[in-house]
Amino acid sequence: MCISNNFTNFAAVFKTILMKKLIFTFAAIALMTTACTKQQTTGIDLSNLDTTAIPQNDFYQYACGGWMVNNPLTPEYSRFGSFDKLGLQNLEQVNGLIQDIASKKHQQGSIAQKIGDVYNLAMDTARRDQEGIAPVQKTLDEIEGIATRAELSAALGKAMDYQLWAMYVDADAMNSSMNIMNEYQAGFSLGEKEYYIDEDAHTRSIRDAYVAYVEKMFGLFGFENAADKAQTVLRLETRLAKAAYSNVELRDPQANYNKMSIAELQGLVPQVDWKVYFSALGVELDSISIGQIPHLQEAGRMLDEEPLEDLKTLFAWQVIEGASSYLTTEIYMTSFDFYGKVLSGREEPSPLWKRAVGIVNGTLGEAVGQMYVKKYFPEENKERMLALVKNLQKALGIRIENLAWMSRETKDKALEKLNAMTIKIGYPDEWRDYSKLDINAEDTYYANLQRAAKFEQEYSLSFLGKPVDKKKWYMTPQTVNAYYNPSSNEICFPAGILQYPFFDMSADDAFNYGAIGVVIGHEMTHGFDDQGCQFDKDGNMVNWWTSEDKAAFDKRTKVMEEAFNRIEVAPGVHANGAFTLGENIADHGGLQVSYLAFTLNEEAKAEKDRLQTRDGFTPAQRFFLAYANVWAANIRPEEILQRTKSDPHSLGRWRVNGALPQINAWYDAWNVTEESPMYIKPEDRVSIW
Repeated sequence: MCISNNFTNFAAVFKTILMKKLIFTFAAIALMTTACTKQQTTGIDLSNLDTTAIPQNDFYQYACGGWMVNNPLTPEYSRFGSFDKLGLQNLEQVNGLIQDIASKKHQQGSIAQKIGDVYNLAMDTARRDQEGIAPVQKTLDEIEGIATRAELSAALGKAMDYQLWAMYVDADAMNSSMNIMNEYQAGFSLGEKEYYIDEDAHTRSIRDAYVAYVEKMFGLFGFENAADKAQTVLRLETRLAKAAYSNVELRDPQANYNKMSIAELQGLVPQVDWKVYFSALGVELDSISIGQIPHLQEAGRMLDEEPLEDLKTLFAWQVIEGASSYLTTEIYMTSFDFYGKVLSGREEPSPLWKRAVGIVNGTLGEAVGQMYVKKYFPEENKERMLALVKNLQKALGIRIENLAWMSRETKDKALEKLNAMTIKIGYPDEWRDYSKLDINAEDTYYANLQRAAKFEQEYSLSFLGKPVDKKKWYMTPQTVNAYYNPSSNEICFPAGILQYPFFDMSADDAFNYGAIGVVIGHEMTHGFDDQGCQFDKDGNMVNWWTSEDKAAFDKRTKVMEEAFNRIEVAPGVHANGAFTLGENIADHGGLQVSYLAFTLNEEAKAEKDRLQTRDGFTPAQRFFLAYANVWAANIRPEEILQRTKSDPHSLGRWRVNGALPQINAWYDAWNVTEESPMYIKPEDRVSIW
């Protein structure tokens, strides 16, 4: 997934919403077509292999074991894989562009001045160490100045740094052409409710470490009774987390869509004066979709039942937490010691320049992206990508036509949706306007990022009540990722991922279809996974299935869910098949669709070319090696446990060893027999798209 430093609570929550609700990602991918004008290679790096492993017994180790030896984890990383290498390359490229700008003086108000000043402010740790906590003191004083509960509605409405819930503008799930206000659960810093309620030894140790971390941070900010305040934070966050939906529950689009009038909202959560709240937020509206009703009701009850001082303690903590990366070195390192070391197992933080580039990307992402594509993304790449996507689209259409379990009526609707898919490649047709973003090097780093957060919030709110902008992108061009958005029925592939090692212009079809072809098929299949299938060709949450076909689909996806539930990712810890179901379906579909497209393309060639063995591998074998190499990675034990709770994607090893045994063509390519520990009987294999 898309990973970056979030500079405010609003930005952090908004990006979390995008990842969990709005868009389905592949998690670092690259796409292109094959060049046919020169001698082609296999694209397979033989040093990636571990030839001591038996591919039929552990295909991931065989395909990726050499890569893992050659790319050991450094102290900075909790996980480092093939796409992280590409991400690092992109980061270095962007850093070169930004450093050149930051080294010069520019006219105040220009894009160059804003980019340069944000970067230089981010790099100036000496200034931040000298300023201490002064940049956030005004906000903390405002919280302390809340004297009565009657003031809470207005305070929460205008707050940028603390909140018990989140508000954001997005397409109406039942009327995807129009934007409405949406509400989403928030207010607990650990993010996943399981961290607050699970009682296994590992989770309890994390809670203990979290309380110690909160106590230390309150002390660094000069608060008395820091230990008591830490316990207050844990108690209130636990109350919110218990009422929150789990990650599995958050995957149900219909359960998370509850459109109502503001009058109905007032009756649902009477503890908040919603007219005052929205007035303070600066918006007027007559309807809203509440995401998670139990959580919002519990937040309302808390505003009435909890001591005002305790609520103010929680708000102060949220301000401290949100500012921790943008103040002193000591405060930053204290935060890293918990989130980096305890949760992820990292030993050292990322170098300062990487964090600075991340902030610039998060603040002026499309402005940076415009420079990036000009230098690193040739226009012809976009045209070739479009051709490849169309090829995969055709292959998925063939597979839909051939589904024995689906009726003609539902097939026609599925094909309608497939053919209506919008394809976005490389970069937006129109670039964002940053002229109203005020960046001033005379102000503190934190103050500038606060204004940037406010700018981002106002940008989001500007779409309220207006038609959906179909040209809008949810990732910057330099991002190493891709997504499918169900509300607009679109697939998007930013320029940042369209390069080696995920695509090799000089490699043959076996490599490129195995790597990038699967990626394209993955994103297309998201339109038909257990979530995407609930949206029609226009992006509306409308049922287009016959009841018999939907029952057959659910039965088949249950096989996938149960297969991943059986995977033990760590001693005594199993994968969550329900949480990762959508991504697993997309991986499965991507493999099936791309392999079909590959064979159709190969059949157009001479027989000797189609069956040619190169580097010791047949084309079919190279297809699956290329796919596996996408997921080559090293990962720390702590990160395995964290991702099992928080990441809707399966771990890299299981996107190979969990996915390939469900693919008939893999058995044929590698001569996998019943003696293999990876073998699954044909009648027990997943068969969906």
